Amino acid sequence: MSESNGPAADATLGHVHETYTALRGEIAKVIVGQNEVVEQILMCIFCRGHALVVGVPGLAKTLLISTIARTMSLDFSRIQFTPDLMPSDITGTEVIEEDRTTGHRELRFVRGPIFANVILADEINRTPPKTQAALLESMQERQVTAGGVRHELPKPFFVLATQNPLEQEGTYPLPEAQLDRFMFQILIKYPTADEELEVIRRSAHKGEVEIGHVIHAEDIDRVATVVRHMPVAEHVMRYALRLVRATRVGEGDVPQIVRDYVSWGAGPRASENLVLAAKARALLSGSTHVTPGHVREVAAPVLRHRVLLNFNAEADQVTTERVVAGLLEAVPVEGSDAKVRSQMDEAFRGSAQAASE
Repeated sequence: MSESNGPAADATLGHVHETYTALRGEIAKVIVGQNEVVEQILMCIFCRGHALVVGVPGLAKTLLISTIARTMSLDFSRIQFTPDLMPSDITGTEVIEEDRTTGHRELRFVRGPIFANVILADEINRTPPKTQAALLESMQERQVTAGGVRHELPKPFFVLATQNPLEQEGTYPLPEAQLDRFMFQILIKYPTADEELEVIRRSAHKGEVEIGHVIHAEDIDRVATVVRHMPVAEHVMRYALRLVRATRVGEGDVPQIVRDYVSWGAGPRASENLVLAAKARALLSGSTHVTPGHVREVAAPVLRHRVLLNFNAEADQVTTERVVAGLLEAVPVEGSDAKVRSQMDEAFRGSAQAASE
């Protein structure tokens, strides 16, 4: 590694951290509190992932995601999912268009609301599986196919789908295989008393606050590249792997809480997302290396929708939050030392230099 790699990589790390701090500052002009939620959404965006948000109505989910889109100079689209929504209402449809001069008719594709950078899929569980699948296909392939023609979706492309945890009547719950497509499941909770008081104070000036553009699409892609190529020590990857495999009943020696309350554990995509999210968490916190602590900090949003509980859990009122907490207590951390951290610092500088060139 050349001498010049160090300062350049340090500048990259500093720029990412400053950008993240500036984003948080602009978002805080509109959104009161919800710091953990904001951080998890930004991590998802910088990992090129998607998020499923669970929260009761009135917690500013739409305002939050539209504000984030404005700070990033991205196109925002909100889709309200209803039982009569068709796949073409999301992806778009082909229409017959006639040339008035020649009388010639041809099919033209009219793009649907999915063609935006940031999509809020409001109450995704209120639409039938066919329409859900159309959205999830776009999330996975980042394209729409109509009449045999592929239409690329804009870059970056991020879906924030919401669910109401209270009303289940007339809903179509997402199957586990489709839930697995979401990198995070994010829980939005009620604000504290002080935060809610501040919301009331700001209500008189709602819609009047000017939001600055902090970064653009190219900058987001650059940060995402740095996150992807950030090196991870072997012991950190093995720790993440042990956490995920410990959710699988029948996979050797699993914690007692898993044997008692879990019917189906997380798959390989969880291991991949756990390490990737830990990279983003480390980078946004200003660290040049990923530690088991970063893995632990993102374990809940990565695993909570990938662990299927059994009837015993329902009877004993055990939640996935408690199961994940039990996993973090039961699975040991091994192999972390100063030498490994030093090696990872050097490796990060090399990868950051390569990403910036």
